[in-house]
Amino acid sequence: MSTAKKTVHATVLGYPRIGANRELKRAVEAHWSGRLDRAGLDAAAAEIRSQMLDDLAAADLHSVPTGTFSLYDHVLDTTVAVDAIADRHRRDDETATYFAAARGDDRAVPLEMTKWFDTNYHYLVPEIGPRTRFRARPEKALGEFDEARERGLEARPVLLGPVSFLLLAKPAADAPAGFAPLDRLGELVEVYVELVGALTEAGAERVQLDEPALCADRSREELDAAGSAYERLSEAAELLVTGGYGPFGEALPVLLEAGVQGLALDLVRGRADLEALESLDVSRETFILAGAVDGRNIWRTDLLSAAADLERLHRLTHRPGVSTSCSLLHVPVDLDAEHDLPKSLTERLAFARQKLREVVSLSRPDAPRLQRPTAPTEWRDRTVRSRLAALPDGTDRRVPYGRRAAAQPELPPLPTTTIGSFPQTTELRKARAARRRGLMIEADYNARMRSEIAEVIAEQEKLGLDVLVHGEPERNDMVQYFAEQLTGFAVTAAGWVQSYGSRCVRPPILYSDVARPEPMTVEWISYARSLTSKPVKGMLTGPVTILAWSFVRDDQPLADTADQVALALRDEVADLERAGTPIIQVDEPALRELLPLRAAGRERYREWATRAFRIATSGVRPETAIHTHLCYSEFGDVIDAIGDLDADVTSIEASRSKMEVLADLDRADYRRGIGPGVWDIHSPRVPSAEEMAASLRLAVRAVDPRRVWVNPDCGLKTRRYEEVRPSLANMVEAARTVRGELG
Repeated sequence: MSTAKKTVHATVLGYPRIGANRELKRAVEAHWSGRLDRAGLDAAAAEIRSQMLDDLAAADLHSVPTGTFSLYDHVLDTTVAVDAIADRHRRDDETATYFAAARGDDRAVPLEMTKWFDTNYHYLVPEIGPRTRFRARPEKALGEFDEARERGLEARPVLLGPVSFLLLAKPAADAPAGFAPLDRLGELVEVYVELVGALTEAGAERVQLDEPALCADRSREELDAAGSAYERLSEAAELLVTGGYGPFGEALPVLLEAGVQGLALDLVRGRADLEALESLDVSRETFILAGAVDGRNIWRTDLLSAAADLERLHRLTHRPGVSTSCSLLHVPVDLDAEHDLPKSLTERLAFARQKLREVVSLSRPDAPRLQRPTAPTEWRDRTVRSRLAALPDGTDRRVPYGRRAAAQPELPPLPTTTIGSFPQTTELRKARAARRRGLMIEADYNARMRSEIAEVIAEQEKLGLDVLVHGEPERNDMVQYFAEQLTGFAVTAAGWVQSYGSRCVRPPILYSDVARPEPMTVEWISYARSLTSKPVKGMLTGPVTILAWSFVRDDQPLADTADQVALALRDEVADLERAGTPIIQVDEPALRELLPLRAAGRERYREWATRAFRIATSGVRPETAIHTHLCYSEFGDVIDAIGDLDADVTSIEASRSKMEVLADLDRADYRRGIGPGVWDIHSPRVPSAEEMAASLRLAVRAVDPRRVWVNPDCGLKTRRYEEVRPSLANMVEAARTVRGELG
């Protein structure tokens, strides 16, 4: 039998950890509320891990990953594994320590949170300084490894690699100028030697170290540091090093020269690595995994094309394998839970359990190699395409910002507002569910939503906010709500994925051309405006964010799809303006998220992303203010794009990062309105008025106070009114205090 016909090693790089029915969310939130003690939380976590192993075992993989479960975030788990928890978060109880770092408590603010590369997953940013102590704590990794071994599975422990851990970290507050967390790599590697040594001693034949940071542009100094690290680590254990978010590129020869025994290639977004390997001196004994099954999107694999890549891999190594391109963390658990999607769509889809079968199928020489069906012609809308073709080349607003600002509603200095949503109470969720199941007639549902809007408007007036919102009670999710009203989208029943911690989302499926049949928000915004004399913002989700937080068709360029979504939103913006809405906020929290990891692709991305936003917003009069919102990203990477959006006001996350972004804005000569968040809504803490006033003082020292707005970091839907009322009251008080100081 030729080598091309042998069964190859089948595995995946990780698996969804929230449970098929979001059991993780329910368990941790019950623990936070005091309804579930530590023993109950541990039991629930063990059951979820058991479900994960059930799925992996049933697939008949050759090896399974372990250690990928997390109560909140795998980067935080790594921080615990090397004992680098900041002193302010250390408590007598380990679980309290863990969640103090994740969410904060009455004694300390939590770790900063930001996006995991170009995905909608958020990780907690480690804080590393010269005095951060490192110590190996392999208990979690060993425990989960043993759980799989006890089932007779070939288990492969997984850890976030030391290079990526430090590159994803930020300097601790007490770090001197010029210090970088990567300066500590040599010491941290010795701790990793202990970790992988403990796992090897326990019986692990191979340890997986995830190094996604090596899929981005790296300096020569960083690559040399990575090479030295892996020369040392490769002596301690047989390693499988993964990237998962594009090609290793220039890091590929570095890892090979360091003696790494195994590599997992992302052949979905990083096929260039396969071509590079063919020109490198690769040992025939190197274990190489072809990441041929997409771990980040839900479209079926083209098995014919993937098999051709495997044939090429057979010519490079005696030890080939096939896997997912990255962890399946980013996709829902099971397509079989969906009963209402059209057959023409489901036959093109694969969720996590289905992707396991694809991986195994590719590993077997006798399995059929089928091409994925092409999209039906009826998924193309000629009207939409004709309208886009007829748009003028220039999509800028015709009047410059300064003249627009003078024409827009007059407000007090440091105007206060919120980002949009108010708490989604149990009663609201029950009303939406009853309507969905046909248990509440439309008239009763509308009355319930109007009642909630009236209460939210009254609450804001009582608090003294300057620009109000309607609270979005009718919205289940900031993307799904619009997907349900636009053509070209399908919505799942159980397609949940983890966004951060216990926060799960159901990304819609954008599978064909997009259009807006009728207004989506005008009725609710107009009703809210009728209840107050203060300005009320219209609230929309921007085109880039709708793409980023959906599973998007891959049969046409992403830029073309973005333009279609933007055109639909342009129609909604026009209707809101005609209805008299003075401020329209088009949120783009995912603007940074889709930014390519490599600099070579960034300019093109900025061009189409900002063009899509301007298609949606550029048709309004100067008197209508366009706002946008961005959150939980490294804003320095998209500062130029923020300016190119040409919004009148941009609100941004800034509280956890202590207003660091304002320096980036100043360097970019940003001269429009800015709302740096003064309240971290992802923590249950109620910040004091003085704490928020201190943040505002930093803001008005860095930015002309006439351009500063006062707002939370993000929407309030995940918070409780017991937290929202005092926090907003303190925010209004902080604004008044700093106004007084400004005179």
